[in-house]
Amino acid sequence: MRLTLAEPSYLKESISIISDLVNEARFKVNQNAIELVAMDPANVAMVIFKLLSSAFTEYDVKKDTEIAINLSNLKQVLRRASPKDMLTIEFDADNSLKIQLKSSTTRTFSLPIIELEEKEQKVPDLKFPITIKTSSSILNEAIADADVVGESVTFIAEPKKFTLHAEGDLNQAKIEIKEDDYTKIDVDVDEKVRAKYSIEYLKKMINGSKLSDDVVIQFNKDYPLKLEYKTVDKVMLSFILAPRVEND
Repeated sequence: MRLTLAEPSYLKESISIISDLVNEARFKVNQNAIELVAMDPANVAMVIFKLLSSAFTEYDVKKDTEIAINLSNLKQVLRRASPKDMLTIEFDADNSLKIQLKSSTTRTFSLPIIELEEKEQKVPDLKFPITIKTSSSILNEAIADADVVGESVTFIAEPKKFTLHAEGDLNQAKIEIKEDDYTKIDVDVDEKVRAKYSIEYLKKMINGSKLSDDVVIQFNKDYPLKLEYKTVDKVMLSFILAPRVEND
């Protein structure tokens, strides 16, 4: 297995974002992509990652391979990659992952392959009545506003409008995003639906904006939320977040 990236930022940013949620993970490397599906330790959030073979300048995979690795170690190595570096990944016979960064100098790092006991994660088959497409920056700003007052935020979707509402002990924040000539948003929903989610997790997930200018938001009442960031023919990073169910 030998893979070379001329644009290391796709892998570097993805691993930086994923490692905020997941400590250790198993990558599957096949003819089409490097893939990862992992749950956070609290079983509240799932990460789905795919870096397509078309993002690489060299993609030599003789057979499907699984590699489990400590993500914080991988993140530290990838931090050393600059935009000018050619990044090459090889799977060594001595059971280590070799990462080479090459520009004016050649730097090589070896990371140990680890054993992961947990079972393989399956992506749940979720059906959503709501799809909202908007710019990543609009969602980022809305979550930052909600974070000022509360620990959770309620998403409310209705035809042509998406609202985020957060409450603290004394204060509230309400962010309304409407379909109009000035706002980049498309709300596909037939009736009003609301659901509540953790801001702490959302703050980590919206870093997917480093990979894409756009985000697709899907949810339902008392149902998981899905955020998807995608750069065509390069990378896809999705998150699934469990809801905070209202007791009243």
